[in-house]
Amino acid sequence: MTDSRGRVTKDGIRIYEQSDFAGMHKAGRLAAQLLDELIPMVVPGVTTGELDKYITDRVVQEGAVSATIGYKGYKHATCISVNHVVCHGIPAEKRLKNGDIVNIDITVIVDGWFGDTSRMYVAGKLGRKAERLIDITHESLMRGIAMVKPGNTFGDIRHAIQSYAESQRTSVVRDFCGHGLGRVFHAPPNVLHYGRAGTGAVLEEGMIFTIEPMINLGRPETKVLADDWTAVTRDKSLSAQFEHSIGVTADGCEIFTLSPAGKFHPTYG
Repeated sequence: MTDSRGRVTKDGIRIYEQSDFAGMHKAGRLAAQLLDELIPMVVPGVTTGELDKYITDRVVQEGAVSATIGYKGYKHATCISVNHVVCHGIPAEKRLKNGDIVNIDITVIVDGWFGDTSRMYVAGKLGRKAERLIDITHESLMRGIAMVKPGNTFGDIRHAIQSYAESQRTSVVRDFCGHGLGRVFHAPPNVLHYGRAGTGAVLEEGMIFTIEPMINLGRPETKVLADDWTAVTRDKSLSAQFEHSIGVTADGCEIFTLSPAGKFHPTYG
């Protein structure tokens, strides 16, 4: 889907009007609401395919469109990544086990606007190491978001995430990043989650993008499996991810994908 709205910066980043933010809020809220609905369903014994089927049906019921079904041949409305899967896990007949940590990623299209978000879930009892990783990953995202305001740079976001995650003796995945969003699924900029403060493009009011750090308990290296989608940690260490869609305002930012139930983090609001 192409988009002719607004101007484009020298870095190729589209600047949207503040009036466009209403469409992003609508799309983001639906995506977050659907993830809220999954909370009681993520339990030991459920298959990732069953979770995906629920979301697939609900997107249709809501009169929205899944952005991922048909995207580069992908066949599902979600990516579901379990334990050492970093991202792009394919829903299947795999049953969740007690203690599994699960990232579920969804993107919906509502009236031409894309709502993209992911969050962590826990099947059964949460282990201490996994709990620590989830907390660090959530805090990394929120520290990155705290840097979003006009005049700061994308490097400020990157540095806030990397410096915190590494101070907690975890690592930041380098192989995947956030991206521009709006009336397109993926657009400039690439939003890296590591780097030096004060570098990169300067943030401007009207920019829309995702921040979605992937944090590993072990080393940062990943590999993609033979299915050409599923990315896993090379050392098989646990990985976690949280993702919000963000719009830059005159004095800060708006988060389009806030959980309506206040349950974006699996153990607190």
